[in-house]
Amino acid sequence: MLVPNSEKSSKDSGLAPLLLTVVELIRQLMEAQVIRRMEAGILSDAELDRAAESLKQLEAQVLQMCEIFEIDPADLNLDLSEIGTLLPKSGGYYPGETSSNPSVLELLDRLLNTGVVVEGSVDLGLAKLNLVHAKLRLVLTSKPV
Repeated sequence: MLVPNSEKSSKDSGLAPLLLTVVELIRQLMEAQVIRRMEAGILSDAELDRAAESLKQLEAQVLQMCEIFEIDPADLNLDLSEIGTLLPKSGGYYPGETSSNPSVLELLDRLLNTGVVVEGSVDLGLAKLNLVHAKLRLVLTSKPV
C-alpha cells in the first residue's frame, strides 16, 4: 500500500494524480465496453455480475487512493482545452449515446467500438547513422481479431 509523504502536500506530488487519472479513464472505458456487450447480449448473467463487481471494487479503490493522497476525485477529470474534458462531466456517459461535446473517454469508446489501425515507422540514429529501424502496426478494437 502506498503511503504519501506527510511533510509534502499530496496534491503537489504529481505522479499519484496522474496515475489515478489514467486508472479512472481505463476503468470508465472498460465500464463502457461492459455496457456495450451487455446490450448486445454477449455476456452471461454470471459474466455481467463478475464485471460489475470488479468495476465497483476498482472504483472504490480509486476513491480510496484519492482519499489517501488528498485528491478530489473531480480533479481526475482534466480539461484539455479545445479537445474537451478527459472524462464525462457530471451525468456520465452511456455508450452509444452521442453528445454535442464528447469527452476523450467517449471518443476512445467509439474508436474501440469501430476499430482503427495505426501504422508507422521509426528510425533511430546517431551521427547520421540509422541504427534502429522499427515498423509498427497497431490494431485497436474491442472486437476479437
